[in-house]
Amino acid sequence: MSQHAIQHITVLGATGSIGQSTLDVIARHPDRFSVFALSAQRQDRKLLEQVLRFAPRYAVMVDADAALRLQSALRAAGSRTEVLSGSAALEHVAAADEVDMVMAAIVGAAGLRPTLAAAQAGKKVLLANKEALVLSGQLFMDAVADNGALLLPIDSEHNAVFQALPAGYARSPGVSGVRKVLLTASGGPFRASSIEELRAVTPDEACAHPNWVMGRKISVDSATMMNKGLEVIEAHWLFGAPADIIEVVVHPQSVIHSMVEYVDGSVIAQLGNPDMRTPIAHALAWPERIDAGVRSLDLFDIARLDFERPDLQRFPCLALAFSALRAGGAAPATLNAANEEAVEAFLTQRIGFLDIARVIEACLERSPDFAVDSLDAVFAADAQARDRARTEIRNLSAA
Repeated sequence: MSQHAIQHITVLGATGSIGQSTLDVIARHPDRFSVFALSAQRQDRKLLEQVLRFAPRYAVMVDADAALRLQSALRAAGSRTEVLSGSAALEHVAAADEVDMVMAAIVGAAGLRPTLAAAQAGKKVLLANKEALVLSGQLFMDAVADNGALLLPIDSEHNAVFQALPAGYARSPGVSGVRKVLLTASGGPFRASSIEELRAVTPDEACAHPNWVMGRKISVDSATMMNKGLEVIEAHWLFGAPADIIEVVVHPQSVIHSMVEYVDGSVIAQLGNPDMRTPIAHALAWPERIDAGVRSLDLFDIARLDFERPDLQRFPCLALAFSALRAGGAAPATLNAANEEAVEAFLTQRIGFLDIARVIEACLERSPDFAVDSLDAVFAADAQARDRARTEIRNLSAA
């Protein structure tokens, strides 16, 4: 008989790379975890396979047509899983009474409402959707605190920082003797590329990450280093760290996932193979440890670890993110929305790689000046930034 009570989990964004890795870890521990709900945007075939394997109570397709296809296929297979559709259904399965924890792995602003719903329902929230914090910041952290939710970071960097901080850390760096939070970055596929070479980058080249297997949007973010910029903002909210004590370190091997420097000169780092199942397993079982299916780190095989300062001329998106964090208010939401629009335009070959930063900078220069103290304000800032970004994209496309 298992000594652990079964934990019921909702996986938001089940068909993405984080969702698939989460289900891989869950499948290794059927005595610990049971899937309550799985969600996807429109990949009904992939979700069908997952539903038939894990038999959740609910499957949510955001796209209504995909939901109908999934429902038909599940009925034909004799499945008893109930299919729901639409954004409201995501919030329902994130906040349901039966749910113990929620893996928040929907990419982009679309993940904010269900992730916030999980926090407001006092769930254990495994946060892989960094945009939730970038967009809503204090609003989200207040929801966690006010409702007794537990927030555990899934990004490899923030999970590494979490592991390097003292137990019971309460978002007060000075009180805990923290001098600096060091976020490592691989530098992506263009770490050593010239500006001229970057002008000619194609979407496929930008999505070919040297170390990590990721979706196309986050792969482009890694290539521009906007991903690291969003992580800087996320680190600010997760750990109560002001911009001045957050430092980005380019580390091409992606073995040290992040570090914390203390006032006594100690630097504590978390190392591991670049496999997202490690932070996922850490958060699923926290404060315990479980097998993640990840091979042991062979330091002799790695042999060396390199570190560089980020080149802000080559990667202006990182500088823009620091500027947005320092500006506060609607600037981080503007940054995120403009980036999502610009990346989509790049992936569909309407603008060039270097134009991504140009679109974001133009939007930040006209960022609305109001407090983001409600969801309505968050989405107002998001909508305004998207309108401006689309105008900039049209102008660049026509040039």
